[in-house]
Amino acid sequence: MRTRFSQDVAKNEATRAILARWSRLELPQSWLVAGCLFQTVWNIHADREPAAGIKDYDLFYFDDTDPSAAAEAHAQSHVESVLADLGITVEVANQARVHLWYEDHFARPCPILSAVEDGIDRFLVLETCVGIRPDQVYAPYGLEGLYAGTLTPNPLTPYPELFDRKVESYRQRWGWLSVQTCPHAPLATSMVSGLDD
Repeated sequence: MRTRFSQDVAKNEATRAILARWSRLELPQSWLVAGCLFQTVWNIHADREPAAGIKDYDLFYFDDTDPSAAAEAHAQSHVESVLADLGITVEVANQARVHLWYEDHFARPCPILSAVEDGIDRFLVLETCVGIRPDQVYAPYGLEGLYAGTLTPNPLTPYPELFDRKVESYRQRWGWLSVQTCPHAPLATSMVSGLDD
């Protein structure tokens, strides 16, 4: 299923271009995450253009040697220069500094993260906890739910108001998605895997 996922997200031209320029981004321990991945899958399921309506192209990286806002801004500027011709907005976020701003932004606490994967593990909806980089997929809760169109609250971020707001936004655009109200989620144990498994 990881190979299928990789092939599907590559149907989004902007995502494919980001992966093709990966080495030029110069982001440590980085993953491409967010709507450009799971929303591409949903668009394909709905017989839409793969990139239709997608605005979220996020790059997570981890650098605890300099968790300053200035360093993150520098990384953002560099990524923008590499991807400027794609006509999309790409947001760059150092997961080593999320705890510094998360509570002010979301009015909820966030622990200090120790790896970039910790940030992916904590997305509000389990099925959206996915990341990709050249020849690797990160899917700590698997990909079956993503393809089944379920939306399950993440036990690591038990914030029902935020979850409900996110789900409402998704279901307005992809009405076939269904909410899984009784999560039976495994702990995030799936390690980084190549595309041949």
